[in-house]
Amino acid sequence: MGESADEVEIAPAEGAHPTLLFGVVPEEKSGKNRLHLDFVPDDQAAEVERLLRMGATRADAGQHDVPWVVLADPEGNEFCVLAARPS
Repeated sequence: MGESADEVEIAPAEGAHPTLLFGVVPEEKSGKNRLHLDFVPDDQAAEVERLLRMGATRADAGQHDVPWVVLADPEGNEFCVLAARPS
């Protein structure tokens, strides 16, 4: 994973592609996300707690009784943490 003051890149340890690069922009979020990410960890509860410790917050996107958790990054961009898929 590469990091600088204004961007974070998530990549496999081997440097294979694709990667995800997140860049900081000066404008505040003003509407719905243009891109929505869903993450599927092995342990949903542990991953949600880890993300909350890193600065994510719980978000209300109108969900009710659903098996995923909606979070927002520190700039307000929502993403979901799904339950692990059966193997």
